[in-house]
Amino acid sequence: MELLATFSIIYACFHIFWGFNYYRLPLHRTLKIKNTYTTEELVLLTETLIKKSNQVHTGLVDNDSLKVNYNFKKTTLFSKTIEGYESLSHKYPKLTYEGKSLKRSLYSLPLTYMGFNGYLNPLTNEAQVNTQILRYKIPTTASHEIGHQLGFAKENEANFIACLATMNHPDPYFQYAGFTFALRYCLNELYVRDQAKADQLLKKIHPGILANYKEVRDFWETHKNPLEPMFQITYNGFLKANNQADGMKSYSYVVALLVNYFDDVENAF
Repeated sequence: MELLATFSIIYACFHIFWGFNYYRLPLHRTLKIKNTYTTEELVLLTETLIKKSNQVHTGLVDNDSLKVNYNFKKTTLFSKTIEGYESLSHKYPKLTYEGKSLKRSLYSLPLTYMGFNGYLNPLTNEAQVNTQILRYKIPTTASHEIGHQLGFAKENEANFIACLATMNHPDPYFQYAGFTFALRYCLNELYVRDQAKADQLLKKIHPGILANYKEVRDFWETHKNPLEPMFQITYNGFLKANNQADGMKSYSYVVALLVNYFDDVENAF
């Protein structure tokens, strides 16, 4: 009984301090954009993201077959993430980041085996990043968690904000992380809608970019845990209980935000 009472108090505090953000106005309504899109619109955006990813990749490596290495200290990546929001806030004041509580999680190793990149502590509003993950993934992960700090609780919205913060970052390494992050989501969605077209576009991507994707897959494959599905099911249930009816599938809806926000993709970036 005491355990149940303690849990009830913690859960109530969670909603008082942060949990009600799950019920805020959807981001697409705040931005006054649609939340649907055609396959043709998706193809157009995917082609643009391939072009931008290839361009940034060319500026960071000696040839298009090399993956991009992030030879930064992790603390440097954190500070640069904050710089990205400072830059972004000039164009989007609602994304001004004032708290600046971005931290390395003390539980990075168990988070890795649970399959999570990071999390937000809802009681302290601290963004916690799993620093066991590849440095290439830290810019978008840290930007994602800051999106939660700003009150955007839904995963698709935090991912979209992470795309904005990195693609518009002054540092090309952050731009690369952002464009390839957005591109991966678009490619995954295109494979569902038109696999032949996705295969065709995949051939236009620099091999070095595909090498970065592969190292991410290899990392998670190396850290597979037989209990990971249980953690994913638990988190999926948590999302559904907090106004995200599609659970973890809501991650894919970042594509709808990207397509509709950058309606005129030729001039979006």
